[in-house]
Amino acid sequence: MLFNSLSFLVFLPIVFILYWFIFNKSLKIQNMLLLAASYYFYSCWDWRFVFLLAFSTLLDYYSGLAIYNASKISTKKMWLTISVVINLGFLGVFKYYNFFADSFAELLNGVGVQSHFTVLQVILPVGISFYTFHGLSYVFDIYNNKIKPTENVVQYSLFVSFFPLLVAGPIERATHLLPQMEKKRVFNYTQGVDGLKQILWGLFKKIVIADNCAHFANEIFNNSDAYSGSTLVLGALLFTFQIYGDFSGYSDIALGVARLFGFELIKNFSFPYFSRDIAEFWRRWHISLSSWFRDYLYYPLGGSRGSTWLRVRNTFIIFIVSGFWHGANWTFLIWGALNALFIMPSIIFKTNRNNLEIVAKGRLLPSIRELFQMGITFMLTVFAWIFFRAETVKQAIRIIRNIFTKQLFTNPLQTRLSVICVILVTIFMVIEWIGREQNYAIESLGSSLPRTVRLAFYSFILFSIGMFMETGVTEFIYFQF
Repeated sequence: MLFNSLSFLVFLPIVFILYWFIFNKSLKIQNMLLLAASYYFYSCWDWRFVFLLAFSTLLDYYSGLAIYNASKISTKKMWLTISVVINLGFLGVFKYYNFFADSFAELLNGVGVQSHFTVLQVILPVGISFYTFHGLSYVFDIYNNKIKPTENVVQYSLFVSFFPLLVAGPIERATHLLPQMEKKRVFNYTQGVDGLKQILWGLFKKIVIADNCAHFANEIFNNSDAYSGSTLVLGALLFTFQIYGDFSGYSDIALGVARLFGFELIKNFSFPYFSRDIAEFWRRWHISLSSWFRDYLYYPLGGSRGSTWLRVRNTFIIFIVSGFWHGANWTFLIWGALNALFIMPSIIFKTNRNNLEIVAKGRLLPSIRELFQMGITFMLTVFAWIFFRAETVKQAIRIIRNIFTKQLFTNPLQTRLSVICVILVTIFMVIEWIGREQNYAIESLGSSLPRTVRLAFYSFILFSIGMFMETGVTEFIYFQF
């Protein structure tokens, strides 16, 4: 079931009505309803993987209790190790086994040793990377005495599988979400309206921006050898906005849906394409994943403490691991390594926290310096996205080589529809810029304008969504991770 499908349009109001109007007297039943709805939501992908989700949930639930109740450090470590090994073991088998088998076989063949490893014909369970990290953060926090485990298995199961965030995040922390599930919730009209607005903006990002960009980006990347350098640049730019509209659109819908049920999820995007350096970009892109690696990998490795060499080493580790988290392909590893290289000057010279506030805060326009910084950061990001999108490293290198030819200066806009796509992206980014100091772009956009003007704006968004919605439902990019 997809957020942008008709089935979800039926599913959501039914759960909402039952939650607030039928079972609103009992917190326990409300949580059980959401848990049942979440498992139904997940089973619509492939009911067989519901058992894997349930096993992973129970494993971490009981591991958390065992860690907390253990009297010896060795016992705590044992239960933590059990949880980590089994969770990462499942992730490794489903997501990475074939990659390692093929890569090792190629390595042996390259040195003259003929070999072949059996590959697994398995489907990657949707959301496994996300709910695995939910559970791991829970047992890590218990082991580090940051939280106490919950004895309520329903509440913990709901924390792991809450349907708005189940398949593509944000990656929540038990310290933030579990307390909300333990308290009585009362419907808040303002919160509900705000949730609907964020859902609307998320659907606009996905259907109007991401899906339109995908049409041309896919055509260009899938036939990259047939296009000029300028068209390849256009393809990279369109993918840049496709992945942002797609993933941040999903996150907006997830946060908006959660608000309809009285929950506040952590913010996952904060206008990353307005960043002035790569360090700022990674504080604003996929925030829940970046902070997860920071807290559970970067800090345990030593973080920014110690020598310059250790800071460089730790930075490369988290970026390469982050790249590998996205997929079992060398393209993702190189994408992670490139971002590590791009951020390295700020790590070495300790300027990585220079830009903590949003750019041009309180001003309509950025300064020339800020504009230049954003331009450089954006170009580096687009360059790295080429590796992220390419099917192979060879294709990415071939695309980059073909960009830097005399055809780089030809007209890339081949059709009227591609011109319309560029216009839509421009309008979208203007709206994002105007609303960049808010939680999401249209949170308070036009709040001082007459009601009729605001209604006209929302009608335009709805009309655009209806106009560009495709007959077949398109999946979100991050479902594959």
